[in-house]
Amino acid sequence: MHIEFRHLRTIKAIHEAGGLARAADRLNITQSALSHQVKNLEDQAGVELFVRRSKPLKLSAAGHRLLRAAERILPEIAALEAEFAGLLAGRTGRLHIAIECHACFDWLLPVLEQFRHTWPDVDVDIRPGLAFDALPALGREEVDLVVSSDPEELSGVTFTPLFDYEPVFVVADTHPLAARPFVTAEDFRDQTLITYPMAPERLDVFTELLNPAGVSPLAVRQVELTAMILILVASQRGVAVLPDWVVRTTRRPSDIVTLPITEGGLTRRLYAATRSDETDLPYMAHLLRLARTEPLKLMRG
Repeated sequence: MHIEFRHLRTIKAIHEAGGLARAADRLNITQSALSHQVKNLEDQAGVELFVRRSKPLKLSAAGHRLLRAAERILPEIAALEAEFAGLLAGRTGRLHIAIECHACFDWLLPVLEQFRHTWPDVDVDIRPGLAFDALPALGREEVDLVVSSDPEELSGVTFTPLFDYEPVFVVADTHPLAARPFVTAEDFRDQTLITYPMAPERLDVFTELLNPAGVSPLAVRQVELTAMILILVASQRGVAVLPDWVVRTTRRPSDIVTLPITEGGLTRRLYAATRSDETDLPYMAHLLRLARTEPLKLMRG
């Protein structure tokens, strides 16, 4: 049996109109063409779908079963057509985000709050569980945007620069290192380093400073919240390395200081990775613009 959408529309129109002539007018076809559709549909089904010689034309038991299917399927198809039309017009879509930068929640949530007012029909979600396998997830279309500081040469993936930041050393103002003009890798050897709960290869202090110098800290303590990291640092439970804008915008104890890492300091850049054929979608392009401007407000503020 090969039933088409037009067959479902036909049986629904005849049932609602109560006759072939009125149904033909509703479907904008001739009565002859509609009669041909009905015969073709009954041939496909192998049963009579209408009670003949009834006025108004009535459905048989088999016809009612097909009508119930039409009433269930046609609204779903209409919704799907509307969704596809929205996609073509750039009004709707999905924007699931994975974050490799733990501190980035602090600026991403205000960005998404602005975004939702302009794009209420875009399904937005953050997928922190994919943070450590984010770029492969982007390729598998499990997520649609990855926030990362480690761009790679990947086919079909575009890395859009967002903003630069400086990882800074955070220490209690009474700590012996607080009087230094800057710190080096060697200064970490006898320190407890407080970090976010991320693998070392995802942390700037390891990738940019400690690993190249072959230095390991005395201990590593992982803490989820930025505010708690700063409290522990102020209590001399350890030292930390955080993005400069995070320290500046987080309510923090007054008895901590920040120092450059190495004499010239470190500079890192954050990127948004997207599938190349989706980077210019209207809602994606708007989010990227917001993601570039909101951190600048935080840094200046």
